[in-house]
Amino acid sequence: MGDPRRLRKKIEGPRHPFNKTRIEDEMKYLGQYGLRNKKEIWKAQTILRNYRARARASLALPEHQAERERLILVKKLFHMGIMPTEDGLIDEILSLSIEQFLKRRLQSIVHELGLAGSPWQARQMITHGHIAIEGRKITSPSYHVVRGEEELISYAPSSPYNDSAHPALTVPSSPASTRTPPENDEQS
Repeated sequence: MGDPRRLRKKIEGPRHPFNKTRIEDEMKYLGQYGLRNKKEIWKAQTILRNYRARARASLALPEHQAERERLILVKKLFHMGIMPTEDGLIDEILSLSIEQFLKRRLQSIVHELGLAGSPWQARQMITHGHIAIEGRKITSPSYHVVRGEEELISYAPSSPYNDSAHPALTVPSSPASTRTPPENDEQS
């Protein structure tokens, strides 16, 4: 007997795979957020597309149902850290961008907090188990950090990064400050 689950894709790829502007935008996101491949971008786009579709569908509902759906959507997006306030409008949901979802990834927030020097280093630290949220190791760089969890992000208790003398944490002095000025060997 086979597995009773119904497997389905969690992402939708691009409708026009060879659109030059889309490819350039995706390459910009790959570099800016240190993503491994374009599927991570497509996953965020699919999530954004689903929230926009729910917002558009709520516009067609009767007034009291539309208001209830708007409140549910805005409250959910506020809790996720995507919306700045709990009293947003449908237009604000429709104007969301993929960057707002990519900024809430654990990888991006670890880099922003200064726990890692680059997004790629943040990704490596997360996958190797050096990052924890409230003492619980998280090994998925795509973990979505909800509102209030930013302050709880730190190095894992068993991580060698907790030692302040760790070589990756010490900032080397600049070569210009350690260099002595050349002596003038000219005979006068």
